[in-house]
Amino acid sequence: MADIEINSLMKQFGTFKAVDDVNITVNDGEFVFLLGPSGCGKTTTLRMIAGLEMPSSGRIAIDGRNVTFLRPRYRNVGMVFQDYGLYRHLTVFGNIAYPLEVRRLGRAEIASKVEAVARTMQITEVLQRKPDQLSAGQLQRVAIARMLVRDADVFLMDEPMSHLDAQLRGQMRAELRHIQKTVGVTTIFVTHDQLEAMTMADRIIVMKDGEMLQFATPREIFERPATEFVATFVGEPQMNILDARLIRLEGRIVAMTEHFAVPLDTDWAESNGLVARLETPVRVGIRPEHIAIREKPDADHRIVAELYSFEPTGAENLYVLQCGSVMVTTRSSTTETAHLSKQEGSSLAVRFDPNWIYLFDPATGRTIAQAAGSDVSKEDI
Repeated sequence: MADIEINSLMKQFGTFKAVDDVNITVNDGEFVFLLGPSGCGKTTTLRMIAGLEMPSSGRIAIDGRNVTFLRPRYRNVGMVFQDYGLYRHLTVFGNIAYPLEVRRLGRAEIASKVEAVARTMQITEVLQRKPDQLSAGQLQRVAIARMLVRDADVFLMDEPMSHLDAQLRGQMRAELRHIQKTVGVTTIFVTHDQLEAMTMADRIIVMKDGEMLQFATPREIFERPATEFVATFVGEPQMNILDARLIRLEGRIVAMTEHFAVPLDTDWAESNGLVARLETPVRVGIRPEHIAIREKPDADHRIVAELYSFEPTGAENLYVLQCGSVMVTTRSSTTETAHLSKQEGSSLAVRFDPNWIYLFDPATGRTIAQAAGSDVSKEDI
């Protein structure tokens, strides 16, 4: 087992910077996810850690040893990739045993290690089959078993569950998390799926356009996003974002959109220095679960909206509402909204919870003010 230290890592292809000034410390035994959209640089970062891609500049250390320009075989890392990388002419046993044979271990030791990891991955019954005789779930288990058998210092995984259906992915999320914690090996996992990252990771690195935007626990990523991109990339349905201007209305600071005012908590506004930002544009963020809807307006639910679409999802209902030219999505339990109209075009009243409003800078995308409702403390981070 080992920690990983990455300093000022950069990879350039011609004039294009695929990875730009990434700095990461992954603790011994930690399960860290690289999360971001296609082309953000997460796989290139992983390949540089593995030694499959050489950095243009920067430093990579594993367990205190500088491995920046070492070939993969000298880094003692185990890898699983999207295509599994299994040898089609070998049996499952042969595929798992291959890295041990390269190290020239004895037959008895190889058999013992292969059988042990096969039991862990629940693939004992397919050890004599060839890869083309296996299901997608079995192929993934074999690839992970081959990684586990290496006794590597670090595990690297590049979207290993992308080929699985939703049910299998859900099952494998729990299994992989359990296995990683059981073996205790430092692991970096690349994914574009925020659900995988949020449910499995100790910490998450969110990347965009080659840059690292935030490195934090899943809870902090969700409740205290560093940028608008992080806020909207994590969470389903994604956070609502509204263009607004900060003004003073009837003695209090509000975010005024084109069609309605979003009241802000006075103490929160003052503590975040919003008085100095009066008459400036902002981007207002609020998650669907923090928007309440009622049948008719009242003192709290003053914003009137038209139901654009209704989406039942089982235990919860999604309401997509149109307020002038602004569209917002709300999420509520089925029981909470059982009495409300489901007819498109119906009029409903809306309230934005002032404790869960975020403000972002339109120019930089950085977070201006975190939601007052977040109680993430240093112990949670």
